[in-house]
Amino acid sequence: MIMSLPVIAEIVAGSPGELAGLLIGDEIVAIDGEVPNDVIRWQMLIDEEDPVLSIQRGGLEFEIEIAKSAGQSLGVQVDAAIFDRVRTCDNHCEFCFIYQLPKGMRRSLYLKDDDYRLSFLYGNFTTLTRFTEADLERVISENLSPLYVSIHATDPEVRSRMLRNQRGGYSLRWLRALLDFNIEVHGQIVVCPGVNDGNVLDDTLLGVLDQFPELSSLAVVPLGVSSYNTEASMRPHTQEEAKKVIEVVHDWQQRFVESLGYRLVYAADEYYLLAGEPFPEAATYGDFAMHEDGIGMARSFEKEFSDPSSSIVGIRSGFFQSVDGAPPEGYRAVRVGGSNRGGQMQTGIECQSDISPALVIRPRRNAPIGILTGDYGAEVLRPLIESLQRDDIRILKVANHFFGGNIKVSGLMVGEDVQRVLQSEPDGHRYLLPDVCLNNGRFLDGLRPEDLSKYVEVVATDGIALRAALELQESSKQFSAEIF
Repeated sequence: MIMSLPVIAEIVAGSPGELAGLLIGDEIVAIDGEVPNDVIRWQMLIDEEDPVLSIQRGGLEFEIEIAKSAGQSLGVQVDAAIFDRVRTCDNHCEFCFIYQLPKGMRRSLYLKDDDYRLSFLYGNFTTLTRFTEADLERVISENLSPLYVSIHATDPEVRSRMLRNQRGGYSLRWLRALLDFNIEVHGQIVVCPGVNDGNVLDDTLLGVLDQFPELSSLAVVPLGVSSYNTEASMRPHTQEEAKKVIEVVHDWQQRFVESLGYRLVYAADEYYLLAGEPFPEAATYGDFAMHEDGIGMARSFEKEFSDPSSSIVGIRSGFFQSVDGAPPEGYRAVRVGGSNRGGQMQTGIECQSDISPALVIRPRRNAPIGILTGDYGAEVLRPLIESLQRDDIRILKVANHFFGGNIKVSGLMVGEDVQRVLQSEPDGHRYLLPDVCLNNGRFLDGLRPEDLSKYVEVVATDGIALRAALELQESSKQFSAEIF
């Protein structure tokens, strides 16, 4: 097993770690004699009273004893989540979006992981095809819950064929084992038209009721197809197919309620947009457990926008709510709030664009507002903005030319497409950008907000934050009226 030593990246002033003499750049060799292989084990070890850290600094190795009570924060962040090698995916799913990415993006975006630790840390989905007895023992003993599992189909032959992996046919036995030990598990079904929809989807939901009724929730999401897709059998849903999926999900929600007492399965918001049907009421989504996977996002956004006092999705799921370790990576990475002249930006990532940053002037607070969003985001926002009855706010729909295909979600907007829209917009206006399209301060194409030709304000992707940004402009108008 290849191991890399975790390196201290941040130290909180006045923390036990700083007081003991730890420095940024120190490499952690061991904690109380144990070599942690990931940030999960790191957290558990440093939670102990007075841990002894073996440090490597400037070619020398020595020990530092930390004076702290059990459970007290060490005040130290390390530079990675996994210290040994990330367990990569050995499936070859024809619907995998990684295979549909354009060339020239940063290397980390092409990594296919199937690591249960990243499922626990960030909510990444695992197929369990590389899961082992040792993994099960660790999950149970350390209570690594919740986990997120890709199901796709419960029929062994169909699942094996979809994953293009013989182990896919029987790896769901690990899901049964996890549930037997009361591990909280959220499932996902990516529906591919003509493959696992229709009767197969119906059979899969029957299989879930029969084999995995203890699942906490199950998300049914549509296949994403970019312009770089090379699988002829993979295509977007038609409107009628989207309606059929919704019908199947609604039928099974009723059956689950009758059998289990709760709905269990939910269709992604994208299905309702594709089908041209209204979203279910907010109350039907329970606690919005699958919010980050596009389940109930529209209703939660609407509720927060209309009533800013009712925050629905305040804390992201995953272990990094409280861990003293590396910030999240990948899809659930830390976003950047504020504006494009602030925030911490990750360096060393190539920018595949010829956009030249221009000298921009920060607009007045009471300037007209343009909200940048994807095609689907525009449909959700339109009735909310219209309800304000303000003529100074407009929605700027950003078509996704970078990925193409049926990619219309705001989370996959890239700087190149945003720049194309901004070029035809007037100077001096306020432009609001949802943070969901940023990963550590960068778009997926490597550009940063400050690379754009116009000043943009990065706003958290929730109804409360957007409403606050819009009301900032209103309060500025009122202030100006009182002065003049």
